[in-house]
Amino acid sequence: MLIVQKYGGTSVADTECIMRVAKRITAAFDKGHKLVVVVSAQGNTTNYLVNKASQINPHASKRELDMLLTTGEQQSVALLAMAIHSLGYPATSLTAGQVGIHATTTYGNARIKNIETSRMLSEIERNNIVLVAGFQGINRYGDVTTLGRGASDTTAVAIAAVLGADLCEIYTDVEGVYTADPRLVPNAVKINEISYEEMLELSSLGVQVLHNRAVEMAKRYRIKLIVRSSMTETEGTLIKGDAPEMEKLYVSGIAVDDKIARISLVGLADRPGIAYQIFSLLAKAKISVDIILQSIGRDNSKDISFTVDNEDLAESLAVLTSQKDSIGFDSISHDNDIAKVSIVGAGMVTNFGVAAMMFEALYDCGVNVNMISTSEIKISVLISKNHVEKAMIAVHDKFVNNQIDFYKGGRGL
Repeated sequence: MLIVQKYGGTSVADTECIMRVAKRITAAFDKGHKLVVVVSAQGNTTNYLVNKASQINPHASKRELDMLLTTGEQQSVALLAMAIHSLGYPATSLTAGQVGIHATTTYGNARIKNIETSRMLSEIERNNIVLVAGFQGINRYGDVTTLGRGASDTTAVAIAAVLGADLCEIYTDVEGVYTADPRLVPNAVKINEISYEEMLELSSLGVQVLHNRAVEMAKRYRIKLIVRSSMTETEGTLIKGDAPEMEKLYVSGIAVDDKIARISLVGLADRPGIAYQIFSLLAKAKISVDIILQSIGRDNSKDISFTVDNEDLAESLAVLTSQKDSIGFDSISHDNDIAKVSIVGAGMVTNFGVAAMMFEALYDCGVNVNMISTSEIKISVLISKNHVEKAMIAVHDKFVNNQIDFYKGGRGL
């Protein structure tokens, strides 16, 4: 069996962790599996390097930042190879350039275009354990680029796709995907199985267990994907296609994202094309917009509010303010003391009253809703950041605790 494994930064944080991972890898090798292992930078290495760069030049170019940040993963694969060698097993560490992971030229957030397989297959044929630096690619200029924070998951899934791997295992510091963040909701339940669609929504809405682009790629290529802990032998969470049992569940997970900001444009002209004008400006600046709310036109004017990531707030305000005259609005304001709480579930589309249940839970705990966004399997609300914990617990109690017997019974999720 060909298995692609990925180990996150906490899994290789120090010497003890690296040796634990090395023993897990060699145990799988002893079972006759062919292994390609993707590794992240150790612990907080990436943050350390970002801070170091900002001390030298707060406005460092993204190209040079990528050159610096990719050294973290290069250290990890080399150290892990040394650990495996110390146990008496063959291993080869490779960078993205040595593998041939070709990416776009967007420094800091590149996308994988294609991956060569010849070097990896050659190493596997020689009975080597192949260790690949995650999070990085090589662009058409021969420059190293990064794929975005958390994108070692995407590296692993992409390699699994091009190699036709039988399984892709994502090892992290949690035992799988939970119905909510256990740090906020103490009685959160580990999910045994979840669909690609639900996991993609949860990842996009703030759940940090898996990179959303990794889930999207796994869905596209139908990769068998498992999230499990590198610290224990506990069975993890299987991410796969829809299962009939999922229709019995209203909600499979609750997510929170408190790294967002709301921008409001007041006094816009009530005319065709105004929304296009606003959001095309943001798109050109490569700023993603999430929840959008437009007021009903009154007195030939209207208001538009929307959310962006906190890291895009300053640039969003600058872009829109610079075009105030051409857009034509009275004022612009923002609020980053907010959070987005979302419920996700494949069963929502076939069950009535899910939204009402969510709003009832928030009403019961005294939490006011500012904005709402829905899809077939998701409902998101904006609330005050100060109310996140009690909102999460109330919503979790309303939905998941009512299904607790279902989870413990081992049926479906």
